[in-house]
Amino acid sequence: MNKIKVEYTHENSVTRIILDDGKGNVLDNVMMNEIIEVLSTIKSNNNIKLITFEGAGKNFSFGASVEEHTKEKAEEMLTTFHKIFLTLLDLHIPTLAKISGQCLGGGLELPLMCNFLFADKTAKLGQPEIVLGVFAPPASIMLPLKIGNVRAEELLITGKIISAEEAKSIGLLNEVFEDKQTMETELNIWIEKNICTKSASSLKFATKAARASYDFFLKMNLPEFHKLFVKELMETNDANEGINSFIEKRKPVWKNN
Repeated sequence: MNKIKVEYTHENSVTRIILDDGKGNVLDNVMMNEIIEVLSTIKSNNNIKLITFEGAGKNFSFGASVEEHTKEKAEEMLTTFHKIFLTLLDLHIPTLAKISGQCLGGGLELPLMCNFLFADKTAKLGQPEIVLGVFAPPASIMLPLKIGNVRAEELLITGKIISAEEAKSIGLLNEVFEDKQTMETELNIWIEKNICTKSASSLKFATKAARASYDFFLKMNLPEFHKLFVKELMETNDANEGINSFIEKRKPVWKNN
């Protein structure tokens, strides 16, 4: 593995996936395919009770690669990215995210797919895609289901970034810890108590049942939003301007079309 590290903990019942590109743990095509590869191997392992995601270093993830959002690459990028969500959905294994530092855009959408979200006080969470003139297909489905339309629409339409404390207050996080080390220590205890004592096969059934409506809306809307992004949004001037201005490190000039 080039951009992720994988460990098996708690007597090999927990798969620990660590995003690690040496920088901001950007979810580019290489990293995303590595995640899919690991998830596909888990499918045949009946002993896995939990999959955890975290970022190496100070940040969870700066997000998906902006360079791969260009009109020429958007189709491939979204196809690969959305495959992660559909693969996790089909596994029905409980998932947990440990969030530190920046957790933005596609970097937040991966935790949004998880059943349990924990963070430390350094965490900054948001869906700032609109700042680049685009929108976030998976988050547009998952955020309203997680925290309700009022809070979700504020994040999705304004692109605001919130603290861990605010994220917990709106129901996005299960718990906030003082720092990354405390989070790691406390979550090891949490996993031992709440996950390891359960049957792996029963956990899958419980997860499938608990997420029935969540999974239904994800399967129904994700292909539609994929099409909306690639076939309509990326045909506009401003979506391309937003992406290109970011890459070129300049302020976007909107034409409102």
